[in-house]
Amino acid sequence: MRRSLRLRALLLAAGVAAGLAAGAVCAPPPALARSRLMELIDRLRGATMPEGIAKSNGRIEATQIDIAAKYAGRITNLLVKEGDEVSAGQVVATIASPETEAQLRGAQAQVLRAKKSLAEAVALIAQRRSDLTFADADYDRGKELVGKGFMTKQIFDQRKAKAEAARAGLDAAKAQEEQAAFAVQSAEADVQRLEAMLVDLVLRAPRDGRVQYRLAREGEVVGAGTRVLTLLDLSDVYMTIYLPAAQAGPLALNDEARIILDPVPQYVVPATISFVAADAQFTPKSVETAEEREKLTFRVKLQIDPQVLKTYRARVKTGVRGMGFVRTRGDVQWPADLAVKLP
Repeated sequence: MRRSLRLRALLLAAGVAAGLAAGAVCAPPPALARSRLMELIDRLRGATMPEGIAKSNGRIEATQIDIAAKYAGRITNLLVKEGDEVSAGQVVATIASPETEAQLRGAQAQVLRAKKSLAEAVALIAQRRSDLTFADADYDRGKELVGKGFMTKQIFDQRKAKAEAARAGLDAAKAQEEQAAFAVQSAEADVQRLEAMLVDLVLRAPRDGRVQYRLAREGEVVGAGTRVLTLLDLSDVYMTIYLPAAQAGPLALNDEARIILDPVPQYVVPATISFVAADAQFTPKSVETAEEREKLTFRVKLQIDPQVLKTYRARVKTGVRGMGFVRTRGDVQWPADLAVKLP
């Protein structure tokens, strides 16, 4: 009986040991083990890159457009919120200016007054021309009569003076007409100027974009030049990186580039080199690079493909950190890790 119990205990212990061994083989890797994705990112962030490929940290930026009040007034309507998408020409805010509206009404009345003066000048010209016609005819008859001795020289001289006065009156009426016409043009120009001011009090988006900031509120009085909204032009998005002279020098404008963003490291975004600074500068503190900060670097812009931006417009966000990759040699092929990959 004892031998049987001892045999069963040995068999049970052997089974437990076998189970533990099997569990050790099938157990998941340690918690500190990295996934294949993290290994890829670590490799790309490593100190070494394939020959002809340079990298640098950067962040996504977009061209900002300020919508400001051209003239002072009170904001009556602010029609968009932060994050809203707007299209070119869309009304985003309106500003009221009762003083300008009153000036416009006064200018319109001045136009009517000037046009009335012009009409009076035209009528006066017709009258002066009629007077001149009669005076010239009377003068011509007087020349025949004085030559035949049927009119005295004194009366003839009076007719001559009357004709000359009629001609001077016609010239004065024409000058008055010109002055009235100038007054009409001046008054209409004032109307157009004030109407243009009222048009500028209606703020419109200059291009498609996304509202980044609302810098004023309805009911506030703003001065001339005060910013009301800031838009992001989502068709002009880029990453700014900084490279030392040895890497920035061989770069070719419009050459291909690649971008990998920290939040979505599994994707590789296509871009082009759109700008390389002509002057070196210190690396900004906001960009962390492996190089020492005392070294001078050149600013490089990596412009994201507009078609990609159009396709993934809703996902575009500025301020996102990531890494930019460029080719310092045009004949170098992109490694498989940097092949374009989009959602």
